[in-house]
Amino acid sequence: MHDQPWTAADVVAIDLEGTGSQDRQDEAILEIAAVPLAEGRPHMSEAWVTAINPGRWISPRPWISPGLTGNALAGAPALDEVSGVIAEKLNGKILLGHNIGVDWRLIHLRLPHIEPARLLDTARLIRHLRPNIKRWNLTGLLTHYELGDQVTALVPDGQPHRALWDAVGAALLLAELVGHLPDKADTTLATLTRVAGLEIRDKAKPAETDQLTLDLHTDT
Repeated sequence: MHDQPWTAADVVAIDLEGTGSQDRQDEAILEIAAVPLAEGRPHMSEAWVTAINPGRWISPRPWISPGLTGNALAGAPALDEVSGVIAEKLNGKILLGHNIGVDWRLIHLRLPHIEPARLLDTARLIRHLRPNIKRWNLTGLLTHYELGDQVTALVPDGQPHRALWDAVGAALLLAELVGHLPDKADTTLATLTRVAGLEIRDKAKPAETDQLTLDLHTDT
């Protein structure tokens, strides 16, 4: 229901790490994380993350996330092996991410059977709140709002530009940014969708996937 508090909505924060959009139709998923929210906070006991073996050798590149290359992926499951689990975790859910259009494009490319309820984008929300910001990525925003230590506490073995760390970061960032909205205590799902929603039909529009980047990692 759109008029319910956003904290009561069935939201799952996600992040995907891939081989890069320069691969176009051949882009592969290298890692995916899904973190349900409970009362607006990451529900870490239900968090899920897996690396993906893309079936080809991945050499280190500036845009490839750390640790997702070569032999590190050899023992990971193939996408087909976990596609059912991914569908269970994402289908019918409200998917949240930073620049969620990038993640959704790759999901739709590789897992076209995934059908979320809607998409929420913290990048769109920060543009609504602070339209003069041009080049802040997820890590920069977490640093600005002093959330980085909280992410690290929840994901002690993670790091920026890895899927679980970034998904948890997006979840914490959402709660922080909602706190800057007018009538923050009464923010409904409808309000949040209006200022941070991305239409699923717009997944491929460049205007919706523009990056707020500080470095070479263009998917967070």
